[in-house]
Amino acid sequence: MTPEEKLAIEERVITMLKTVYDPEIPVDIYNLGLIYKIDLADDGALNVDMTLTAPSCPAADFIVEDARIKLESIDGVKSVNINIVFEPEWNKDMMSEEAKLDLGFLD
Repeated sequence: MTPEEKLAIEERVITMLKTVYDPEIPVDIYNLGLIYKIDLADDGALNVDMTLTAPSCPAADFIVEDARIKLESIDGVKSVNINIVFEPEWNKDMMSEEAKLDLGFLD
């Protein structure tokens, strides 16, 4: 795949991740800062490192499966591996300004 094709797919990956929500928080996982790494190989294998707002998140399975299904639907993505990591530990400073505003962390 060309660098341009790879960039276009990575942009679609980010767009798709912005449609995945923690059911308890009205902000998508990308803007929450839960996505630590997006790595698209030339063969279309997509590896995503993400975390959760808390290690005991009751919606973890739902969030990961929702992300996987949506990412697998992207043309050019051949396989999806979502790796849950807890280092570094997530905190609210990792959220986008938009997410902080939506959740009332900014005045």
